[in-house]
Amino acid sequence: MFESGSSAELVESAPPRVTLRNAFAHPFDSAMAAARTCYSPRLIGPEEITDKQRLNIGAATFFSGHHTVYQHAHFEFGLENVSRQLVWSFLHAHPFYNSEQQSQRYVRMDRVQAYIPPAALFFDAESRRIYELAVSRAWSYYRQLSSLLLPDARRILEDIWHVGPLSHPKRIQKIERSAEKRAIEIARYVLPVAAFTAMVHTLSGIVLHRLWRMCAASDTPSEARAVVGEMVAQVRNIDAQFFDRFAIEPLQELPEWRPAPGAGPADPLQNGEAFAREFDARLAGRTAKLLDYSANAPAVVASSYRAVVGLSSAECPDHEALDRLLNPRQGSLRPRHERSLAGQEPAPGPRRPPGNRALPPAQRQIHPTRRIRLPLAPSPQMDHAHLLQCPGRNLPVLARRNRSNARGSPAAGKIHRAALPSPLRSRHSHLHRGLALLRRQSLAGLPERRPPDLKAAARPLAMERRALDFAIANRAGGLTGVIRPTAGLRRR
Repeated sequence: MFESGSSAELVESAPPRVTLRNAFAHPFDSAMAAARTCYSPRLIGPEEITDKQRLNIGAATFFSGHHTVYQHAHFEFGLENVSRQLVWSFLHAHPFYNSEQQSQRYVRMDRVQAYIPPAALFFDAESRRIYELAVSRAWSYYRQLSSLLLPDARRILEDIWHVGPLSHPKRIQKIERSAEKRAIEIARYVLPVAAFTAMVHTLSGIVLHRLWRMCAASDTPSEARAVVGEMVAQVRNIDAQFFDRFAIEPLQELPEWRPAPGAGPADPLQNGEAFAREFDARLAGRTAKLLDYSANAPAVVASSYRAVVGLSSAECPDHEALDRLLNPRQGSLRPRHERSLAGQEPAPGPRRPPGNRALPPAQRQIHPTRRIRLPLAPSPQMDHAHLLQCPGRNLPVLARRNRSNARGSPAAGKIHRAALPSPLRSRHSHLHRGLALLRRQSLAGLPERRPPDLKAAARPLAMERRALDFAIANRAGGLTGVIRPTAGLRRR
């Protein structure tokens, strides 16, 4: 499956291939129409733009920095034979784009295809030989790792999917494909960043202008000039004035490369050597050296901790606050965790209600259980508004006072549950059974005492229920019209 190649295998390279897949029909006129709409009582269309407006509005908007009008036009490119280093360090370094890139996790890299820089002052024939040898060796390691990981991945997947001698051949083939994907997913990390990739890259007109202007300011300036230059040429084929009216060309010499006045010799190599000697002298033989730090950082962190939990400096000094935050044996801001780490058994808490069960591991990573547990509902007879005035530390007190066996709380009595009206002989029995089931489910979440606001309304609700029962009984017997409750029913 994974053929091991030679470490001196030939590296395939090719010029980048750029395709303009989708684009606006009139990108420049659309930008001018958008600019005119800002000062018009109606919507302006691209077909209404004149040559004079293209000359005046185009220069006025672009050179004054009103670049949002050039963001309306978007261009969808297909890019092939481009290095991942170009994609990562340049194309994805500018905002406002959308990319769909070939994935090395799911596509096996069989061919040694990578970008090779052109010959330059620091990339001669010997440098190219070393470069290609390193790329070939990386691909050889990729194949070796894939072959080593494949049996382990297959064995793990077979154990997960319970594959045996009697398993269907299609099931075994599916496991084999999945094992191969797992193997190359891990082995891909040894592939070089110069490896070729293919992608669909969509960006706005102003971002394309920025890429064209700054293509030399990247880790791969030669490749960026070739790729972005072809992208600009494709846009010029459909609307040349989108670029030609501004005469924008790539920066050949970046501002930070220009020597400052009085900075010494103009040769960058000499300046670099002087800087390297000074830098090494500052390290004094060390690998790393601390240059600066925040002197008040411990006090600020401790103060922030006390602000969160609502403690004063007397109650929680700086050293204790830092210990609670940084000591792995503390691990939490809650006192019950501290008792557990100290070897003490935590106090028995209330039983977890059915609606607050533990989450599966996948959801627990997204929604930590310690953040979604809700405090118990307060009893109607207690007012804890004064406890909420103080931050943090009084919330456990509030939870303890809400327990049914809390000290000083009155004994809880059974809730009064009035009986449902009995079914009228054999009529509507299924209706009453359904009502009883719904009523039991709804009453299961009520507290075990009657709230005071329901005591006064109990009698009117009972009279209304009996009147409704009487109306159902009369209508079932064949009566029509409005049924009113009798005086005796109301007196009861």
